Amino acid sequence: MWDWFINFLTMVLQGLHGFVGDWGLAVIVLTAIVRLLLTPLQTKSVKSTAGMQVMQPRIQELQEKYADDPQRLQEEMMKIYSEMKVNPLMGCLPLLIQMPIFCALFAVIKNVPADACFYGILPSISQSCAGVFGASGFVGALPYIIMDVLFGVLTFVPMMMNLGNSTPEMKNQQMMMGAIMSLMMLWFGWTCPAAVLLYYVTSSLWQVAQQKLVTQRVMEKAKKDAEERAKNAPVEVNVVRKEKKQRPHKKR
Repeated sequence: MWDWFINFLTMVLQGLHGFVGDWGLAVIVLTAIVRLLLTPLQTKSVKSTAGMQVMQPRIQELQEKYADDPQRLQEEMMKIYSEMKVNPLMGCLPLLIQMPIFCALFAVIKNVPADACFYGILPSISQSCAGVFGASGFVGALPYIIMDVLFGVLTFVPMMMNLGNSTPEMKNQQMMMGAIMSLMMLWFGWTCPAAVLLYYVTSSLWQVAQQKLVTQRVMEKAKKDAEERAKNAPVEVNVVRKEKKQRPHKKR
């Protein structure tokens, strides 16, 4: 199955190269096609995220109320998800779908010519920063180093854009996590083929542009819809019946 997917992706990339005439541009076009196909799923993911943000106060109440009863807590949270039509896993789905493509590119690049370039900017998209730096020094590896830096920066930027109305404590935690992730990506990208960096950088730039132009509007509308559903949700009232006291019998 995995070999079939790699062969399929290789044929797609070769077909795009035949159409656009450049291997680097073929990777960019492939990225754009993947992102376009994921757009409906991304929209659902944004709506789900908006619903989760609206539900957060109710979830915190439930966590306090049923702190000693995990099973009841899970049941009540599932009820809220059902009422609000929210799937908590939907936010991760677009990323999970892209992961096989990202991983398969490592194998696909082995099937392209060694001199497959990106308009002379990157002389070989199958080479890594480490390889070019070792062979040609800093000047020769500069375009690859820039790609690696973008690889790290564009890991950090989308995470910061998702902070929204988070508390200062959560923002600090996210910034720390984003900085660590970016440094890890810089280290990882140093040995990655340039084609993989090109795919990730293009995908991240698409995400940033989409978030600024489209996602915020979808998020605002989704939040309004979620708030409306929350207002109309049935209110659970716990009724405790009092025991009837027996009336004293009258003496005849």
